[in-house]
Amino acid sequence: MKPPPFGYASPGTLGEALDALAAAPGAKVLAGGQSLIPLLNMRLAAPPALVDINRVAELDTLHVGDQGVRVGALARHARVERSAEAAAVQPLLGRALRHVAHPVIRNRGTVVGSLAHADPAAEMPAVLAVLGGTVEAASARGRRTIPAAAFFRGPLESALEPGELAVSAFFPAAPPRTGTAFAETARRHGDYALSGVAAVVGLDEDLRVASARAGFLGIAPTPLVLDLTGAAGPRGDWAAAAAHVRERIDPEPDIHAGAAYRRHLTGVLAERALASAAAEALRRAED
Repeated sequence: MKPPPFGYASPGTLGEALDALAAAPGAKVLAGGQSLIPLLNMRLAAPPALVDINRVAELDTLHVGDQGVRVGALARHARVERSAEAAAVQPLLGRALRHVAHPVIRNRGTVVGSLAHADPAAEMPAVLAVLGGTVEAASARGRRTIPAAAFFRGPLESALEPGELAVSAFFPAAPPRTGTAFAETARRHGDYALSGVAAVVGLDEDLRVASARAGFLGIAPTPLVLDLTGAAGPRGDWAAAAAHVRERIDPEPDIHAGAAYRRHLTGVLAERALASAAAEALRRAED
């Protein structure tokens, strides 16, 4: 398969990139291209132009601070996955990234590109959603910060407007006495998951469960986040939380799995991930 004809721009600065996007309404941004190029080749996307940002060095950033991890638009999956500094501040990032496709793809694909692609079966949207992160968008009109809860609007549909470029994403730091875990099941390693769960559990000073949240991928049109604090209770009844998950979700069947199997699998993964996150929270609290 070959892509339809398109224009091409290779700006050297962010300003030039925003000008190129403004000049070609409907243009797509090319960073890693691991999702976009297949869509073009299958002619599922036909933008009038590609704006290749790979020469915009100011977007190739990874900033780690006490408040969290800010990932620039050109930071590759592999760079973030291997960052010990990022793992120390928000360990869920690296854990989820290890499930993203294969190393060859992670060497080229970008975290922000995955978010902008807004595939509900991808790992990064669920992680951003469960952590309550944000995406910073820039255009010739200015900049704005978009909360994760408002960023994902539907399958392959984000809140980015024509002419906007997602320049970075921010993943908040893990608070004290908090643990995270990620679990997913795919038909083959590297495939899109049949279902996946990103879990975050926080403990209070008496080591009781103060908060329990889970972000799900592969079971809804957008990343689904459920607050499971009440279902789990202060002692962390993760089987009860998993039962609550199964009651709340309504997965669609496809050629790979039926709805009933996906519902059961999601509950199993949720119980496993929540228990693992709680165990990590306890270890951190006792250190």
